[in-house]
Amino acid sequence: MPPVKPPQPNPSRTAPPSRPFGRALLWPALLVVFGALVLHNTFDSTEPDAKPEAPPSAMAPPTPDAPTATPTRAPSLPRSAPRRISIPEIAVDAPFTPLTLGASGQLNAPPAGDTNLVGWYRDGAAPGERGASIIAGHVDTKTGPAVFVQLDKLRPGSDIHITRADGRVVTFRVDSVETFSKANFPSKRVYADTASPQLRVITCGGEYDRKARDYKDNVVVFAHLDSSRNSY
Repeated sequence: MPPVKPPQPNPSRTAPPSRPFGRALLWPALLVVFGALVLHNTFDSTEPDAKPEAPPSAMAPPTPDAPTATPTRAPSLPRSAPRRISIPEIAVDAPFTPLTLGASGQLNAPPAGDTNLVGWYRDGAAPGERGASIIAGHVDTKTGPAVFVQLDKLRPGSDIHITRADGRVVTFRVDSVETFSKANFPSKRVYADTASPQLRVITCGGEYDRKARDYKDNVVVFAHLDSSRNSY
């Protein structure tokens, strides 16, 4: 993998003011690992014996401050973890669980035993914070359809509401819903840092390859922060 230039510090975040130097240098590499995992290892399938494939050995690093299709219409907020997601258009109402990297260097997927659970990559941007916040969920599990089974039904203009730990409800407006082949996944576009609060919602899609025991595609929702309000 070619050398990776770390993203510029983000003064708007309220995370601890000083990060260990080593962690700052590792951040782009962690995004690369995360990208590989979402391609092949985040979601269970309905196959009883399905096992995730290993991620690709090479993945292009993200590019900071990639241009976005639609500029944000709401200012960024201080960092606060998400607690619940609501997407009325596709009947989603689910809690969050934080996602972390496991001992193997891959992101731990949301527990497959709970079909109504969404994961948030907690070392990335929080929803409403400057940057691209990454959330992921199962399309199905061994027991049947899961939380994001209808994610591909969203359209530009759809709203995604996320309640945060600080009591704010942030609403993201969908810009596009796209399906990408896992073999040619645009990791730079999906995982790149952004200058405004953005959201990426990811699940599996397309045909199920029984030989590979994996879905052939990923569905990715691109959205921007439209508004925020106090839930109290």
